[in-house]
Amino acid sequence: MNEIVQTKNESNELLQLVSFKISNEEFGVDILCVQEINRMLQITKMPNTPEFIEGVINLRGRVIPVLDLRIKLGMPRKEHDKNTRIIVVELKGKTIGFIVDEVSEVLRIPKSITEAPPEMVGGVNSDFITSIGKLEDRLLILLDLEKILSTTEFNVLETAA
Repeated sequence: MNEIVQTKNESNELLQLVSFKISNEEFGVDILCVQEINRMLQITKMPNTPEFIEGVINLRGRVIPVLDLRIKLGMPRKEHDKNTRIIVVELKGKTIGFIVDEVSEVLRIPKSITEAPPEMVGGVNSDFITSIGKLEDRLLILLDLEKILSTTEFNVLETAA
């Protein structure tokens, strides 16, 4: 009897996500990781950093490293436009900005409509993907931002800032 109650509670669990687009794909991240969403700011390039690190920004007196999520996910570089946003997140106690093509919306979806990702999804390394949300008319790729950066890459970001 307890098992049935737990299963029922799990299926009713809601995920709160910030959804955003990169190319034609829609991604989502846990809203609790997101501190804020900003329009593009002046980015200062940093020498000798990996290609996916755009540079650093000054956000209210704090120097924050910014990376291009497109490049990190193996997609081609794109010029920033009026829809481009920087999603500022907290990862492992550090504040980092991720550049995305556009932020779509804040979603609340039942955990029951998500499933584990296939081994390889559209060329994006599935290690970053926690699950795929099956919405009525589209799929939403849920990312684990903490897994997007290896320990070495995270250390490079810390050094850049």
